[in-house]
Amino acid sequence: MIRCIRLWSGPDGKSRFVEGAIDLERGQRVAALSGKFPVAAASFQETRADPKLGWHTDPARQLVITLGGTLEFTTHDGLFSLRPGDILFTEDTSGRGHDWRLVGDQPWRRLYAVLGKEAVVPFWPTEPGVVQRLC
Repeated sequence: MIRCIRLWSGPDGKSRFVEGAIDLERGQRVAALSGKFPVAAASFQETRADPKLGWHTDPARQLVITLGGTLEFTTHDGLFSLRPGDILFTEDTSGRGHDWRLVGDQPWRRLYAVLGKEAVVPFWPTEPGVVQRLC
């Protein structure tokens, strides 16, 4: 499984998060893989210094795959970190949003994959008491 944080806007307009993983199944030629799902667009970005965005929402439902750097995100639920190899599954496109800051001196390198409208992400929460479901 690949570590993933799901970030969404709650009914109160506050960003919420839960830690989980992208569910993988046994593959024929590789150890494990996920099913395929539609991506509308993809882009790479690099941030070397804090852009001081402040509290903001995301422009689209997307996967953000961290390739390099470490971040600390702040939401109304609390804090979480992203490290290389982690995926952020973001659905907080409205409401009060979230904030983030770089940790350390490495730039944040990432891949944005904007999800197609019909995309079902095989996300499974790993926190106790959270109902498991595909999103």
